[in-house]
Amino acid sequence: MPTFTDNVSGIGLLSDPLRREIYLYVCSQPTAVGRDETADALDIAHHKAKFHLDKLEEQGLLESEFARLTGRTGPGAGRPAKLYRRAPQEISVSLPGREYELAGKLMADAIAASAASGESVIDALLRVAAEHGRAWGRAAMESGPRREALDIASEALAEHGYEPRSVGPSVELANCPFHSLASEHTEMVCGMNLALIDGLVDEVDSTGLRCSLEPADGRCCVVLHPA
Repeated sequence: MPTFTDNVSGIGLLSDPLRREIYLYVCSQPTAVGRDETADALDIAHHKAKFHLDKLEEQGLLESEFARLTGRTGPGAGRPAKLYRRAPQEISVSLPGREYELAGKLMADAIAASAASGESVIDALLRVAAEHGRAWGRAAMESGPRREALDIASEALAEHGYEPRSVGPSVELANCPFHSLASEHTEMVCGMNLALIDGLVDEVDSTGLRCSLEPADGRCCVVLHPA
């Protein structure tokens, strides 16, 4: 999964006007395009087109393939050309961090589960959020050497934009990744958020940590405490 740094680097590449023009040209074509076609279309040197195309590929904005443009095969057919197309990877940067795509996925999964089982949508949402949180917890436990449970949970939450901050023995979360949704649908979104983080805590250390719903202005509604 691309990190915040990866996403910033990828978007930062497009601040260069020529590189942005090359990227938009490749995206606008119905099939993959090569260095020569790009250079001719934009009236730039071929070596310059190749340099920028390779930079865009290096940062994950484009992907490449090789093909013989003549359609011939065998001896004398020539070397395959490197062709570029837009990469399927989605890149976005939000400051402060937001996870609206995750919220949409959890809600869609809950609606599908509710329709299939008759379970209420809210109950299904809390269940799928907790399952997702446990997946975060498992990944966090495997990500490095053994550390204090509160540190592991804090690092995992930091990766998802919560901005954990120590307040005495506890950890408050300075940012809510679902801020706009929580403002309009507070009870549902805060419940989903608590289930998500509770699932993470259960996986990291269910006896040494607890999380509780403690709404306050200017931060996430969930606070982590040592048991």
